[in-house]
Amino acid sequence: VQLQASGGGLVQAGGSLRLSCAASGNIVKDNVMGWYRQALGDEREVVGTMTSGGFTHVPNSVKGRFAVSRDNTQIYLQMNNLQPEDTAVYYCRYWTIATVPQYSSWGQGTQVTVSS
Repeated sequence: VQLQASGGGLVQAGGSLRLSCAASGNIVKDNVMGWYRQALGDEREVVGTMTSGGFTHVPNSVKGRFAVSRDNTQIYLQMNNLQPEDTAVYYCRYWTIATVPQYSSWGQGTQVTVSS
């Protein structure tokens, strides 16, 4: 499965951005798509996921500011009230739920920079 992310950029603190990620290829019925981010020097962390069945997860660290939505093979991350600490490379990920072994793929990453 190939993932193409877009929508990153430079925004001032308090602003908003919407990231998009389109999946293509051999997409199975039961899957999860999600967004992760990695700031310079930090580990990669999850910021939102959504299953093909519609279950979502947004960690407390960004809940209330970030929202994830999905349209079949596309996943979106709406980011509001962005802060400088949200600066990172944002990656989308696809993985299967019911296959053995589990399959996972990552997009190329899109840079989000929030200026103070």
